[in-house]
Amino acid sequence: MSRFQTLTPSQLSREDFVSAFADIYEHSPWVAEKAYDLGADDTLNDIDGLHQRMADILLSASRETQLALINAHPDLAGKAAVRGELTASSTSEQAGAGIQDCTAEEFARFTELNDAYKAKFGFIFIMAVKGSNRHQILAAFEERIHNSPEQEFARALAEINKIALFRLQQL
Repeated sequence: MSRFQTLTPSQLSREDFVSAFADIYEHSPWVAEKAYDLGADDTLNDIDGLHQRMADILLSASRETQLALINAHPDLAGKAAVRGELTASSTSEQAGAGIQDCTAEEFARFTELNDAYKAKFGFIFIMAVKGSNRHQILAAFEERIHNSPEQEFARALAEINKIALFRLQQL
């Protein structure tokens, strides 16, 4: 069991809890709100326990709500990244993968793949990029664009839950 280093979630008020965990799921504080509302017990103090609770909330949400959360994420190497409009977590995650070091050709390929992916699936490509580099991300894009919409929707949710775990581990 891994405990949080900087806070004790079960001892936080609802307002402080939501504030602390609002962006674990990109621009979706409703996940933190529901996690707190299920009961502020000791399981919240364990990273894996809180992650499981939050992951279950996402997976039990309506498809429409899940789709909104998927689309709350920025495109990888997209216009928001270029303009510096990402959340602090997304900026750090993309920088850690070296996306800011893309060549003009690589940015063009990311744009092309982002557009093709959205056209095919109706939502953006999601990948937990921590531990990956831009070449691995492009390869994953190239591979996953051939999946079915159902496969990619489930994969997007799994990747979002992976991103959430990485973010919780930073606290």
